[in-house]
Amino acid sequence: MAAGLLAFFVALLASMMLVVPVRAFALRVGMVDLPGPRKVHHAPIPLLGGLAMYAAVVIAVLLSFQGPAQTQIAGILIGATLVAAVGILDDRGLLHHQVKLFVGMPVAAGILLLTGIRAQVFSVLLGGRGAEVLDAVLTVLWVVGITASFSILDHMDGLCAGVAAMASVFFALLAYLNGQTLVTILAAAVLGAATGFLRWNFKPAKIFMGDGGAMFLGFLMATLGLKLRIEHASHLSVWLAPVLILGVTIFDTTLVTISRVRRGLLPFTTPGKDHAAHRLSNLGLGHRGAVIILYLLGAIGGCAALFVCYLSTWGALVLGTVVLGIILLGVAYLERAPYERQERKSSLAS
Repeated sequence: MAAGLLAFFVALLASMMLVVPVRAFALRVGMVDLPGPRKVHHAPIPLLGGLAMYAAVVIAVLLSFQGPAQTQIAGILIGATLVAAVGILDDRGLLHHQVKLFVGMPVAAGILLLTGIRAQVFSVLLGGRGAEVLDAVLTVLWVVGITASFSILDHMDGLCAGVAAMASVFFALLAYLNGQTLVTILAAAVLGAATGFLRWNFKPAKIFMGDGGAMFLGFLMATLGLKLRIEHASHLSVWLAPVLILGVTIFDTTLVTISRVRRGLLPFTTPGKDHAAHRLSNLGLGHRGAVIILYLLGAIGGCAALFVCYLSTWGALVLGTVVLGIILLGVAYLERAPYERQERKSSLAS
Protein backbone atom coordinates (compact mmCIF):
# COMPACT_ATOMS: atom_id res chain seq x y z
CA MET A 1 0.00 0.00 0.00
CA ALA A 2 2.77 2.45 0.93
CA ALA A 3 4.55 1.96 -2.40
CA GLY A 4 1.30 2.47 -4.30
CA LEU A 5 0.50 5.67 -2.43
CA LEU A 6 4.03 6.94 -3.03
CA ALA A 7 3.70 6.22 -6.75
CA PHE A 8 0.33 8.00 -6.89
CA PHE A 9 1.44 11.19 -5.15
CA VAL A 10 4.77 11.41 -6.97
CA ALA A 11 3.05 11.00 -10.34
CA LEU A 12 0.25 13.42 -9.38
CA LEU A 13 2.61 16.22 -8.37
CA ALA A 14 5.04 15.58 -11.23
CA SER A 15 2.27 15.61 -13.81
CA MET A 16 0.71 18.82 -12.52
CA MET A 17 4.03 20.64 -12.40
CA LEU A 18 5.53 19.33 -15.64
CA VAL A 19 2.54 20.42 -17.72
CA VAL A 20 3.61 24.07 -17.34
CA PRO A 21 7.06 23.78 -18.99
CA VAL A 22 5.79 21.20 -21.49
CA ARG A 23 2.99 23.56 -22.54
CA ALA A 24 5.46 26.41 -22.98
CA PHE A 25 7.74 24.17 -25.04
CA ALA A 26 4.86 23.04 -27.26
CA LEU A 27 3.95 26.65 -28.00
CA ARG A 28 7.57 27.52 -28.69
CA VAL A 29 8.06 24.76 -31.27
CA GLY A 30 4.58 25.08 -32.77
CA MET A 31 3.19 21.78 -31.52
CA VAL A 32 -0.44 22.90 -31.41
CA ASP A 33 -3.75 21.37 -32.43
CA LEU A 34 -5.51 23.72 -34.81
CA PRO A 35 -9.31 24.04 -34.95
CA GLY A 36 -11.04 22.16 -37.75
CA PRO A 37 -14.33 20.67 -38.92
CA ARG A 38 -13.87 17.48 -36.86
CA LYS A 39 -12.55 19.29 -33.76
CA VAL A 40 -14.56 20.56 -30.79
CA HIS A 41 -12.19 23.41 -29.86
CA HIS A 42 -12.20 26.82 -31.53
CA ALA A 43 -8.68 28.06 -30.78
CA PRO A 44 -5.20 26.50 -31.17
CA ILE A 45 -4.37 24.28 -28.16
CA PRO A 46 -0.82 23.10 -27.31
CA LEU A 47 -0.10 19.40 -27.68
CA LEU A 48 2.59 17.32 -25.92
CA GLY A 49 0.66 16.98 -22.66
CA GLY A 50 1.38 13.26 -22.92
CA LEU A 51 5.06 14.05 -22.40
CA ALA A 52 4.28 15.34 -18.90
CA MET A 53 2.30 12.19 -18.06
CA TYR A 54 5.02 9.97 -19.48
CA ALA A 55 7.72 11.61 -17.35
CA ALA A 56 5.48 11.52 -14.28
CA VAL A 57 4.80 7.77 -14.60
CA VAL A 58 8.47 6.93 -15.23
CA ILE A 59 9.63 8.98 -12.24
CA ALA A 60 6.97 7.50 -9.97
CA VAL A 61 7.67 3.89 -10.98
CA LEU A 62 11.44 4.23 -10.66
CA LEU A 63 11.13 5.82 -7.22
CA SER A 64 8.48 3.43 -5.90
CA PHE A 65 9.28 -0.02 -7.24
CA GLN A 66 12.07 -2.02 -5.63
CA GLY A 67 10.83 -5.54 -6.44
CA PRO A 68 12.55 -8.38 -8.28
CA ALA A 69 10.71 -8.02 -11.62
CA GLN A 70 13.19 -5.49 -13.00
CA THR A 71 13.15 -7.05 -16.47
CA GLN A 72 9.40 -6.68 -16.80
CA ILE A 73 9.48 -3.09 -15.53
CA ALA A 74 12.18 -2.33 -18.10
CA GLY A 75 10.13 -3.97 -20.85
CA ILE A 76 6.99 -2.04 -19.88
CA LEU A 77 8.82 1.30 -19.82
CA ILE A 78 10.62 0.60 -23.11
CA GLY A 79 7.36 -0.33 -24.81
CA ALA A 80 5.64 2.73 -23.34
CA THR A 81 8.50 4.93 -24.51
CA LEU A 82 8.21 3.51 -28.02
CA VAL A 83 4.48 4.15 -28.39
CA ALA A 84 4.77 7.62 -26.83
CA ALA A 85 7.58 8.54 -29.22
CA VAL A 86 5.69 7.20 -32.24
CA GLY A 87 2.61 9.15 -31.18
CA ILE A 88 4.57 12.39 -30.71
CA LEU A 89 6.21 11.99 -34.12
CA ASP A 90 2.75 11.51 -35.62
CA ASP A 91 1.48 14.62 -33.82
CA ARG A 92 4.37 16.46 -35.47
CA GLY A 93 3.36 15.10 -38.87
CA LEU A 94 6.59 13.14 -39.29
CA LEU A 95 5.04 9.67 -39.60
CA HIS A 96 2.40 8.09 -41.77
CA HIS A 97 -0.60 7.15 -39.65
CA GLN A 98 -0.26 3.46 -40.54
CA VAL A 99 3.16 3.30 -38.86
CA LYS A 100 1.44 3.60 -35.47
CA LEU A 101 -1.05 0.82 -36.07
CA PHE A 102 1.04 -1.66 -38.00
CA VAL A 103 4.55 -1.02 -36.63
CA GLY A 104 4.70 0.93 -33.38
CA MET A 105 1.96 -0.87 -31.46
CA PRO A 106 2.84 -4.44 -32.55
CA VAL A 107 6.54 -3.89 -31.79
CA ALA A 108 5.65 -2.57 -28.32
CA ALA A 109 3.53 -5.70 -27.79
CA GLY A 110 6.51 -7.80 -28.90
CA ILE A 111 8.65 -6.15 -26.24
CA LEU A 112 6.15 -7.24 -23.61
CA LEU A 113 6.25 -10.79 -24.95
CA LEU A 114 10.04 -10.84 -24.71
CA THR A 115 9.83 -9.96 -21.00
CA GLY A 116 7.26 -12.67 -20.27
CA ILE A 117 4.15 -10.49 -20.20
CA ARG A 118 1.45 -12.22 -22.21
CA ALA A 119 -2.15 -13.34 -22.24
CA GLN A 120 -2.82 -16.71 -20.64
CA VAL A 121 -6.03 -17.88 -22.24
CA PHE A 122 -5.26 -20.69 -24.67
CA SER A 123 -2.44 -22.04 -22.51
CA VAL A 124 -5.01 -22.56 -19.74
CA LEU A 125 -7.71 -23.98 -22.02
CA LEU A 126 -5.56 -26.15 -24.30
CA GLY A 127 -1.96 -26.31 -23.16
CA GLY A 128 1.01 -27.10 -25.38
CA ARG A 129 3.25 -25.14 -27.72
CA GLY A 130 0.44 -24.25 -30.09
CA ALA A 131 -1.51 -22.66 -27.25
CA GLU A 132 1.48 -20.48 -26.40
CA VAL A 133 1.61 -19.24 -29.97
CA LEU A 134 -2.09 -18.42 -29.88
CA ASP A 135 -1.59 -16.55 -26.59
CA ALA A 136 1.23 -14.55 -28.19
CA VAL A 137 -1.06 -13.60 -31.08
CA LEU A 138 -3.82 -12.69 -28.63
CA THR A 139 -1.35 -10.54 -26.68
CA VAL A 140 -0.45 -8.54 -29.79
CA LEU A 141 -4.10 -8.12 -30.75
CA TRP A 142 -5.02 -7.01 -27.22
CA VAL A 143 -2.19 -4.48 -26.97
CA VAL A 144 -2.82 -3.06 -30.44
CA GLY A 145 -6.59 -2.97 -29.92
CA ILE A 146 -6.55 -1.25 -26.53
CA THR A 147 -3.76 1.17 -27.51
CA ALA A 148 -5.59 2.12 -30.70
CA SER A 149 -8.88 2.48 -28.84
CA PHE A 150 -7.34 5.05 -26.50
CA SER A 151 -5.76 6.79 -29.47
CA ILE A 152 -9.18 7.42 -31.00
CA LEU A 153 -10.78 8.09 -27.58
CA ASP A 154 -8.85 11.35 -27.20
CA HIS A 155 -11.43 13.56 -28.90
CA MET A 156 -12.97 15.61 -26.08
CA ASP A 157 -11.55 17.63 -23.18
CA GLY A 158 -10.80 15.41 -20.18
CA LEU A 159 -12.19 12.23 -21.70
CA CYS A 160 -9.16 10.04 -22.38
CA ALA A 161 -7.28 11.00 -19.20
CA GLY A 162 -10.40 10.60 -17.05
CA VAL A 163 -11.31 7.19 -18.48
CA ALA A 164 -7.73 6.00 -17.94
CA ALA A 165 -7.74 7.35 -14.38
CA MET A 166 -11.01 5.58 -13.58
CA ALA A 167 -9.73 2.29 -14.99
CA SER A 168 -6.50 2.69 -13.03
CA VAL A 169 -8.44 2.94 -9.77
CA PHE A 170 -9.88 -0.54 -10.26
CA PHE A 171 -6.67 -2.05 -11.63
CA ALA A 172 -4.85 -0.75 -8.55
CA LEU A 173 -7.55 -1.97 -6.16
CA LEU A 174 -7.75 -5.48 -7.62
CA ALA A 175 -3.96 -5.74 -7.78
CA TYR A 176 -3.61 -4.63 -4.16
CA LEU A 177 -6.25 -7.10 -2.98
CA ASN A 178 -4.32 -9.88 -4.74
CA GLY A 179 -0.86 -8.87 -3.58
CA GLN A 180 0.46 -7.72 -6.96
CA THR A 181 2.94 -5.00 -6.07
CA LEU A 182 4.14 -4.21 -9.58
CA VAL A 183 0.61 -3.82 -10.98
CA THR A 184 -0.48 -1.78 -7.95
CA ILE A 185 2.42 0.65 -8.35
CA LEU A 186 2.03 0.97 -12.12
CA ALA A 187 -1.74 1.54 -11.88
CA ALA A 188 -1.27 4.05 -9.04
CA ALA A 189 1.34 5.92 -11.11
CA VAL A 190 -0.99 6.10 -14.12
CA LEU A 191 -3.82 7.26 -11.85
CA GLY A 192 -1.67 10.05 -10.42
CA ALA A 193 -0.33 11.16 -13.80
CA ALA A 194 -3.76 11.17 -15.47
CA THR A 195 -5.42 12.94 -12.54
CA GLY A 196 -2.71 15.60 -12.43
CA PHE A 197 -3.07 16.14 -16.15
CA LEU A 198 -6.84 16.59 -15.79
CA ARG A 199 -6.08 19.78 -13.82
CA TRP A 200 -5.11 21.27 -17.19
CA ASN A 201 -7.11 19.13 -19.60
CA PHE A 202 -10.68 19.16 -18.27
CA LYS A 203 -12.95 21.51 -20.20
CA PRO A 204 -11.90 24.14 -21.08
CA ALA A 205 -8.58 22.42 -21.82
CA LYS A 206 -5.36 24.41 -21.73
CA ILE A 207 -3.33 21.58 -23.22
CA PHE A 208 -4.00 18.31 -25.07
CA MET A 209 -2.16 15.04 -24.46
CA GLY A 210 -1.76 14.41 -28.18
CA ASP A 211 -1.54 10.99 -29.73
CA GLY A 212 1.69 10.34 -27.86
CA GLY A 213 -0.15 10.65 -24.55
CA ALA A 214 -3.23 8.71 -25.66
CA MET A 215 -1.16 5.81 -27.02
CA PHE A 216 0.98 5.86 -23.87
CA LEU A 217 -2.09 5.52 -21.66
CA GLY A 218 -3.61 2.86 -23.90
CA PHE A 219 -0.45 0.78 -23.89
CA LEU A 220 -0.25 0.91 -20.09
CA MET A 221 -3.94 0.00 -19.76
CA ALA A 222 -3.38 -3.00 -22.03
CA THR A 223 -0.30 -3.98 -20.00
CA LEU A 224 -2.19 -3.75 -16.71
CA GLY A 225 -4.88 -6.00 -18.17
CA LEU A 226 -2.26 -8.60 -19.13
CA LYS A 227 -0.47 -8.42 -15.79
CA LEU A 228 -3.52 -8.54 -13.53
CA ARG A 229 -3.86 -11.87 -11.70
CA ILE A 230 -6.79 -12.62 -9.40
CA GLU A 231 -6.44 -15.41 -6.85
CA HIS A 232 -9.28 -17.83 -6.09
CA ALA A 233 -11.34 -16.63 -9.07
CA SER A 234 -12.49 -18.68 -12.05
CA HIS A 235 -10.44 -18.39 -15.24
CA LEU A 236 -13.36 -16.71 -16.98
CA SER A 237 -13.59 -14.12 -14.21
CA VAL A 238 -9.86 -13.42 -14.49
CA TRP A 239 -10.15 -12.87 -18.25
CA LEU A 240 -13.35 -10.85 -17.97
CA ALA A 241 -12.21 -8.40 -15.26
CA PRO A 242 -9.83 -6.32 -17.49
CA VAL A 243 -12.47 -6.20 -20.22
CA LEU A 244 -15.03 -4.81 -17.76
CA ILE A 245 -12.56 -2.28 -16.35
CA LEU A 246 -11.82 -1.04 -19.88
CA GLY A 247 -15.45 -1.31 -20.92
CA VAL A 248 -15.88 2.37 -21.81
CA THR A 249 -13.15 2.47 -24.42
CA ILE A 250 -14.15 -0.97 -25.75
CA PHE A 251 -17.75 0.25 -26.05
CA ASP A 252 -16.71 3.45 -27.82
CA THR A 253 -14.49 1.57 -30.25
CA THR A 254 -17.27 -0.94 -30.95
CA LEU A 255 -19.74 1.87 -31.63
CA VAL A 256 -17.36 3.70 -33.96
CA THR A 257 -16.36 0.51 -35.77
CA ILE A 258 -19.92 -0.65 -36.40
CA SER A 259 -21.11 2.83 -37.34
CA ARG A 260 -18.28 3.54 -39.77
CA VAL A 261 -18.29 0.10 -41.38
CA ARG A 262 -22.02 0.45 -42.03
CA ARG A 263 -21.27 3.72 -43.83
CA GLY A 264 -18.44 2.20 -45.87
CA LEU A 265 -15.68 3.95 -43.90
CA LEU A 266 -12.51 2.53 -42.35
CA PRO A 267 -12.95 2.65 -38.53
CA PHE A 268 -9.40 3.63 -37.48
CA THR A 269 -8.48 5.81 -40.43
CA THR A 270 -11.55 8.04 -40.78
CA PRO A 271 -11.77 10.64 -38.01
CA GLY A 272 -15.04 12.30 -37.14
CA LYS A 273 -17.51 13.44 -34.49
CA ASP A 274 -19.36 10.14 -34.25
CA HIS A 275 -18.01 8.78 -30.96
CA ALA A 276 -20.14 7.98 -27.91
CA ALA A 277 -19.20 11.28 -26.24
CA HIS A 278 -20.16 13.29 -29.33
CA ARG A 279 -23.52 11.57 -29.57
CA LEU A 280 -24.24 11.95 -25.83
CA SER A 281 -23.33 15.61 -26.08
CA ASN A 282 -25.72 16.06 -29.02
CA LEU A 283 -28.50 14.43 -27.00
CA GLY A 284 -28.40 17.45 -24.68
CA LEU A 285 -25.76 16.51 -22.12
CA GLY A 286 -23.15 18.90 -23.46
CA HIS A 287 -19.41 18.21 -23.47
CA ARG A 288 -18.92 18.06 -19.72
CA GLY A 289 -22.07 16.04 -19.16
CA ALA A 290 -21.08 13.48 -21.81
CA VAL A 291 -17.59 13.09 -20.32
CA ILE A 292 -18.94 12.68 -16.79
CA ILE A 293 -21.45 10.05 -17.96
CA LEU A 294 -18.58 8.06 -19.46
CA TYR A 295 -16.64 8.42 -16.19
CA LEU A 296 -19.65 6.95 -14.38
CA LEU A 297 -19.91 4.11 -16.87
CA GLY A 298 -16.23 3.42 -16.24
CA ALA A 299 -16.93 3.23 -12.51
CA ILE A 300 -19.82 0.84 -13.12
CA GLY A 301 -17.60 -1.35 -15.27
CA GLY A 302 -14.93 -1.34 -12.56
CA CYS A 303 -17.46 -2.34 -9.91
CA ALA A 304 -18.66 -5.15 -12.19
CA ALA A 305 -15.04 -6.32 -12.45
CA LEU A 306 -14.83 -6.47 -8.65
CA PHE A 307 -18.12 -8.37 -8.50
CA VAL A 308 -17.22 -10.91 -11.20
CA CYS A 309 -14.21 -12.05 -9.17
CA TYR A 310 -16.58 -13.64 -6.64
CA LEU A 311 -18.71 -15.47 -9.22
CA SER A 312 -18.47 -19.03 -10.43
CA THR A 313 -17.67 -19.74 -14.05
CA TRP A 314 -21.39 -19.91 -14.89
CA GLY A 315 -22.06 -16.72 -12.98
CA ALA A 316 -19.26 -14.95 -14.83
CA LEU A 317 -20.61 -16.27 -18.12
CA VAL A 318 -24.07 -14.88 -17.33
CA LEU A 319 -22.61 -11.51 -16.33
CA GLY A 320 -20.46 -11.37 -19.45
CA THR A 321 -23.47 -12.17 -21.62
CA VAL A 322 -25.53 -9.45 -19.92
CA VAL A 323 -22.73 -6.91 -20.38
CA LEU A 324 -22.37 -7.85 -24.05
CA GLY A 325 -26.11 -7.37 -24.48
CA ILE A 326 -25.97 -3.97 -22.81
CA ILE A 327 -23.10 -2.92 -25.07
CA LEU A 328 -25.00 -3.94 -28.20
CA LEU A 329 -28.16 -2.18 -26.99
CA GLY A 330 -26.10 0.92 -26.24
CA VAL A 331 -24.56 0.83 -29.69
CA ALA A 332 -28.00 0.43 -31.28
CA TYR A 333 -29.37 3.36 -29.25
CA LEU A 334 -26.47 5.73 -29.91
CA GLU A 335 -26.42 4.79 -33.58
CA ARG A 336 -29.71 6.69 -33.80
CA ALA A 337 -28.35 9.72 -31.93
CA PRO A 338 -27.38 12.79 -33.99
CA TYR A 339 -23.77 13.17 -35.11
CA GLU A 340 -21.78 14.99 -37.79
CA ARG A 341 -21.16 12.75 -40.78
CA GLN A 342 -17.59 12.71 -42.05
CA GLU A 343 -15.95 12.26 -45.41
CA ARG A 344 -13.41 9.56 -46.21
CA LYS A 345 -10.01 10.63 -44.83
CA SER A 346 -6.94 8.79 -43.61
CA SER A 347 -5.72 9.49 -40.08
CA LEU A 348 -5.58 7.34 -36.96
CA ALA A 349 -6.76 10.24 -34.82
CA SER A 350 -10.31 10.10 -33.55
